[in-house]
Amino acid sequence: MLMDVIFKALADPSRRRLLDALNKRNGQSQRELGSSLDMTRQAVTKHLAVLEAANLVISVRRGREKLHYLNAAPINDIAERWINRYDRERVRALADLKRALEEHAMSQTEFVYVTYIQTTPDKLWRALTEPAFIARYMENTGPESTWEAGAPVLWSMSPEQEPADWGQVVLESDPPRRLSYTWHNYQPEMMEMFGWTDDQFAELVKEKISKVTFEIEPVGSAVKLTVTHDDFEPDSEMLKGVSQGWPSILSNLKTLLETDTTLQLAPE
Repeated sequence: MLMDVIFKALADPSRRRLLDALNKRNGQSQRELGSSLDMTRQAVTKHLAVLEAANLVISVRRGREKLHYLNAAPINDIAERWINRYDRERVRALADLKRALEEHAMSQTEFVYVTYIQTTPDKLWRALTEPAFIARYMENTGPESTWEAGAPVLWSMSPEQEPADWGQVVLESDPPRRLSYTWHNYQPEMMEMFGWTDDQFAELVKEKISKVTFEIEPVGSAVKLTVTHDDFEPDSEMLKGVSQGWPSILSNLKTLLETDTTLQLAPE
């Protein structure tokens, strides 16, 4: 059972040290992890294999290197779907771990998140591209497009707002396997929402435009969804924002596809 695998992975102090190292700086190679923790290559390989099997760490090829990232999805699943069967102290301990992973599950220039959903690739593709579907798990906001390469991506902040063109464009569209599009920059509509001054806003809009990529892969009766949001400048404010937002949105997407209900993400 996956929950048993997760708790077994977290039980070993050496594996927790690896998670702590990635918590401080995500996207490290096996060599970097071994060097910083004074662990042998064999030990790092063994422990990373256990963490990857538990989906707590994911690896991504970057040229000749294989980089490792924290993944908050299993902790989200435990906290939101299962842990309420247990006592308050266990809830608090796992909630602290969940927050730590969500807050730091990124490198300086990218955010990577993997989750497994009991659905089909076609239905997941629809959930990523159909406005009615998107509105349910993104709380009535989100993108609209024809989802062909080169097509504009429009965005609305509320059901009452007409979709706006914020300069986003579809980069890749290969249904139902891969979708990539540029992200929006900061918009004047956000100034009041976040309390930015004119000077703060003027600095924020200088940030580099990022992109988000969704990769869909069948795994047995489920689907593996990998979300990579990258091309940020180091320590970008937008990166900080999306690293907080994507885990909640993707947990809501998973819940919707598996139960036809959504989580209560916003305070009542």
